Amino acid sequence: MRPSLLLRFLEFCDWVDAHFERNEAVSPSCAIPFCGALLRAMKRFAGTIVTLSILLSANAQQPRWPWQQQPPFRAVPLRRTPPPAAAPVAPTPKPTPKVFVALPNYDEETATRLQIFLDNNNFGPGKIDGKMGEFFRKALISFKHAHAQRETGVVDQWMLDQVPQTFTTYTIKGDDLAYVGNLPTAHEEQAKLKFLPYTSLLEFVAERFHSAETYIQKLNPGMDWEHLEPGDELKVPNVMPFEIEKVTEQKIPAKPEFAVRKIYVDTKERLLEVFDNDKLVCVFPITPGSTALPAPVGTWKIQGAATWPWFRYDEGMLNYGVRTENYYNLPPGPNNLVGVLWMSLNKTGIGIHGTNNPETIGRAASHGCIRLANWDANRIKELVSVGNTVIIF
Repeated sequence: MRPSLLLRFLEFCDWVDAHFERNEAVSPSCAIPFCGALLRAMKRFAGTIVTLSILLSANAQQPRWPWQQQPPFRAVPLRRTPPPAAAPVAPTPKPTPKVFVALPNYDEETATRLQIFLDNNNFGPGKIDGKMGEFFRKALISFKHAHAQRETGVVDQWMLDQVPQTFTTYTIKGDDLAYVGNLPTAHEEQAKLKFLPYTSLLEFVAERFHSAETYIQKLNPGMDWEHLEPGDELKVPNVMPFEIEKVTEQKIPAKPEFAVRKIYVDTKERLLEVFDNDKLVCVFPITPGSTALPAPVGTWKIQGAATWPWFRYDEGMLNYGVRTENYYNLPPGPNNLVGVLWMSLNKTGIGIHGTNNPETIGRAASHGCIRLANWDANRIKELVSVGNTVIIF
């Protein structure tokens, strides 16, 4: 029984007892004393029950064992002012977007002359082939954008005038053979070599003049490409050549005059752009990673740069971004996987580099890096500096 009910019962007994005492004084009876005595006995019993109930109830609230004891409750003071809001993440800065309008169909020689003009001015059209390709269009519009001209596909005569002679000739030299040789396909075998050369004089000439091998073949019908030799003369685009013999193995020092320059990597348009403050300096086509391993979006820095780099071929790193001990050190050469240049970013395993296959620029996927044709990689090292900011978006 609850203590509260017993207390009410005791109050009732007190009332009855008082009532009997009044009646006994007025009209004595043998029944009244008996009833009064009975009620007083019940009151004592009920009082005992109430006392025991209260004691048991209090005892039940006390922990019986040490591990049942709880620390005293402490009220947590209410925060009178709300916590400061998290600082918003600053968006990755991007250059002013350009509208890459469609170009009219130029004839092959006009297209080649414009490609040469753009290439000579560091607005890379991709490989020179006389065709109306994606990167030719983007290079032309980017050049006009940089020089505050109408961004149209209209042929500007003054551009053509800068290339009065579309083609020139190149004579194979004996020294060229030093860059051509046998190239095994297995990386294990490549790692045993001291240099990874061109596989043919055709490949050597095509890369020297920023061209597709098929275009060099088209310009020189009837040539025996399997048996080219020193003294053979070839028709080639009249572009400033990539002279591989002038590339030396070295670490590239910082250039203080380029300290303010920034590199923007547009992964959607597949372009690398260099700005000097607000001035667009150059544009080159790239391959920026892949779906599985995209180029890392964000703001980075060029940590170091070197020509004729060795390449640590590690499939774990290339495919999963995890460095392993199962790798091959591939020697330098134009057919090294990173070509003639490696610029490391402050992001492990990521860099700006050349390629052993310029035909794939902008099309095939890379392993998270920014890949350029060797002739463009050789120029970019002269246009930026160690320490420059690289913004990938």
